[in-house]
Amino acid sequence: MTSNIRFSNPPKLSKPPGYTHVVEITGPARIVYIAGQLGLDKEGKPVGDFRAQTTQAFENLKIGLEAAGAGFEHVVKINNYLVDIAANITTFREVRDRYLNTAAPPASTAVGVPGLARPGALFEIEAIAVLPSR
Repeated sequence: MTSNIRFSNPPKLSKPPGYTHVVEITGPARIVYIAGQLGLDKEGKPVGDFRAQTTQAFENLKIGLEAAGAGFEHVVKINNYLVDIAANITTFREVRDRYLNTAAPPASTAVGVPGLARPGALFEIEAIAVLPSR
């Protein structure tokens, strides 16, 4: 983690489960935006049930981060879109926690949606990462 990133949870807000309320970036940095990643294989086909798709989406996100010279430790914000959020939020959290730093997790938003742009897609994640300036 770069020294110009600070994760904090203000004491006047509730303790968040698996994310940080405030992520502050100061000083020079490279900001990387990763478009929404679905649980699709290399051929663009959904890989299975919600757990399989969520895992694949995180793996796809990992590939995008690596292409920019980043890793999950550089992620400061994620947006998550879940089909049938009531049934799938626990599974999402289990998969997410295998990839992200649970001691200093990124700011996060999770939204339940009736469907995604790709037929058969059940989960989508987009991310913002911050790296030191080159």
